[in-house]
Amino acid sequence: MRGLWSRVWRCMGTAISFATFGLGGLVIGLIITPALAVCIRNQQRRQRLVRQLIQKAFRCFIGLMQGLGVLDYCLEGRQSLARPGRLVLANHPSLIDVIFLLAHTPNADCIVKGRLADNLFTRGPIRAAGFITNRDPEDLLAAAHNSLAAGNTLILFPEGTRTTPGRPLKFRRGGANIALRTGAPIVPVLIQCTPTTLTKDVPWYHIPATKVHIRLRVLDELPIEPPSAAPTPLQARRLTQELAEFFNRELELFHDERNTTAVA
Repeated sequence: MRGLWSRVWRCMGTAISFATFGLGGLVIGLIITPALAVCIRNQQRRQRLVRQLIQKAFRCFIGLMQGLGVLDYCLEGRQSLARPGRLVLANHPSLIDVIFLLAHTPNADCIVKGRLADNLFTRGPIRAAGFITNRDPEDLLAAAHNSLAAGNTLILFPEGTRTTPGRPLKFRRGGANIALRTGAPIVPVLIQCTPTTLTKDVPWYHIPATKVHIRLRVLDELPIEPPSAAPTPLQARRLTQELAEFFNRELELFHDERNTTAVA
């Protein structure tokens, strides 16, 4: 009976969390952003303020989810996320991964799906923060280059979608192309969600039997040597494969480490 009540409570907590997220997006998009546009004419300064607001809002949102008993989390190596001009690459096991990264990365820029820039609840913050959409590959590369050159930390999920549980990661070439064209150091982030939840095609109200624990580990930088000439498709393909192999190998060790600790 206690387990059933816990699950019902976490379902209610998840519903409250999603409602709060949507309301927050509307407040930022419909009230705060127009007010900032009137008060602050400089677009770069305005975007920086919105990103700081999003960072603080997401920290509060994470605190809300913890307080409601929806999840717990831990983040290892967060100091590496504070270095400017880095390309942060992470696996993507759940819908809310980006919330944890944006909450702990100062002046973070982010590459998002184009449809999110049209969504009623997310378009306001995305547009106000100047986040990059993936609608046009060439525009994306140019915007990513400018963002990194300005000292922003750029967050990207190289799978392009959420991870399919139990399957090896398959990366698209966007992350490799950005790294090769800009020479920005790559900061790998491993994310583990136990038990799995909010995966692709799984509705939010499918609540796992136990409370979710999200674990993030920021690894050492991977230096990138940009080619002397424009990177070729072959170079991007090779780097993409190397990154996918690196992440799959490190994630296996990451998962084994947790399983060993749990058994002990």
